[in-house]
Amino acid sequence: MFQTLVSAFKQKDLRKKLLIILGIILVYRLGCWIPIPGLNISVFNSNVDSSSFLSLLSSVSGGALANGSLLALGVVPYISASIIIQLLTIAFPRLQRLSQSGEDGKKKIAWYTRIAALIFSVIQAIAIVVAFAQNGAINTDAFGAGTPTWIVPTIVCLVLIAGGMFTLWLGEKITDLGIGNGVSLLIFVGIICSAGASILEAIQGVSTNIDRLWDILIFVALLVVIFALIVFIDLSERRIPVQYAKQVKGRKMYGGQSTNIPIKVNGSGVLPIIFATALVMFPQLIINMFWPNSPADIWYATYLGAGTVWYFLANAVLIFFFTYFYAQISFNPEEVSRSLQQNGGFIPGIRAGKPTTEYLSKISRRITFFGALYLAIIFVVPTVAMSLVQGGTTGTLLNAFSVTGLLIVVSVALEFDKQLDAQLMMKSYRGFLK
Repeated sequence: MFQTLVSAFKQKDLRKKLLIILGIILVYRLGCWIPIPGLNISVFNSNVDSSSFLSLLSSVSGGALANGSLLALGVVPYISASIIIQLLTIAFPRLQRLSQSGEDGKKKIAWYTRIAALIFSVIQAIAIVVAFAQNGAINTDAFGAGTPTWIVPTIVCLVLIAGGMFTLWLGEKITDLGIGNGVSLLIFVGIICSAGASILEAIQGVSTNIDRLWDILIFVALLVVIFALIVFIDLSERRIPVQYAKQVKGRKMYGGQSTNIPIKVNGSGVLPIIFATALVMFPQLIINMFWPNSPADIWYATYLGAGTVWYFLANAVLIFFFTYFYAQISFNPEEVSRSLQQNGGFIPGIRAGKPTTEYLSKISRRITFFGALYLAIIFVVPTVAMSLVQGGTTGTLLNAFSVTGLLIVVSVALEFDKQLDAQLMMKSYRGFLK
């Protein structure tokens, strides 16, 4: 990947695009540190740290939520909107046809996603202001003693909404450059920044207790093993051979080529883990915000709170469900079989039509099962293993290097590398033609 970056900086057009991306990332990181007027940052930070779900969202945004900054919402409203739009695309045939109608359909889907992101920004901003105002995080006298009490919360809410939409705009500007997905890159940067801050904090902790150095070394060794496993599975795929029959059209002969249908082992990426953890932890977040220390809050934290046996079991079951659900969205054996038949393609040893559909369905179910099993294992085992070495120093590392964050970092880095390679290959072809 580093060699790809070096080669990209040697190309004038790519160097210009990369510098623009770096500039946008710099603006985003500055927005993650500028506090919102009217917020009591220390109280806001303590409330975020006390919730494991909000702490995860804060790490994804690079600490912007804990800092109470202008871009505190970050990409969370867009992620929520994307999930809802994807689910609605399956539920409503009109949206499904729209998503399959080419570039115009994709633009309309993107517009619907922006509208949904705005709605989620409003909902989340109001929820944060209402919940944290009860804990004293909103300073109603920030603009003077005689200011009406509703002014400051309203301004905080508007700033949060504007920050969420501005983050989405920055992500779209990066996407327009054609090098990776902009929103994914912003998430990548946020996780890396949170991890960097945690590493510095851990190193400073070693200076007070040298024995904690061994915990950090063991933690780093586990981290390297997990990274290697994630990269290996992320690049793994099942290639189904396809042969195209020769066809004579006019004076030319077409077909007669051999290719394959690649089906990734982990085709759903990190989405099932995000969906599962959100469903399990969202009720606790709501209860903790509006009814703290209530019997319901204590019960949920005891039996379904982060780190409990039922928490891991519920997440594992939901990961399986969402992996199979996403597989139905991303790979349709019937459509692939129909497309092969229309273009004169066939799988060696399998008859065209219904037998091909059944064969592809069987392969897809098997691969999806192993992909779901991998995600469940990679979610449960590393978290438990890392917690065994969690001490005063490695506790912050465990929060920063979550399995969800590692999967996102690896997926985004590999996709960014592929996009750069594609851009460099296009430059090479143009140079050859000239």
